[in-house]
Amino acid sequence: MRTSRSSVALPIPVRRVLRKLGRDIRDARRRRRIPVAIVAERASISRMTLFKLENGDPGVAMGICATVLFVLGMTERLADIADPRHDALGLQLDGERLPQRIRVPRRPARTSGE
Repeated sequence: MRTSRSSVALPIPVRRVLRKLGRDIRDARRRRRIPVAIVAERASISRMTLFKLENGDPGVAMGICATVLFVLGMTERLADIADPRHDALGLQLDGERLPQRIRVPRRPARTSGE
């Protein structure tokens, strides 16, 4: 099997996460007892593309991944991946940037002609 150019430049943790996602999708399909051919047909993709997704190939488009999750009835969690409520570091950084004091803006000075 050839290695795509995009997988060469990926950090190792990213490759691991993609492989895990692919295995989880494959396991979800198997738990539902849905054959590869049926998932591929319902997602309007080829069986080879589904095979690549299940193997964690980084060249598979995010839209295809989302469509396969839809076919498996698992899209509700996809919307929460980058939800700010689950971003501990982002929330901490936001808290550090809060102003110490809040000042009321000054009213513009009146001109003598009014």
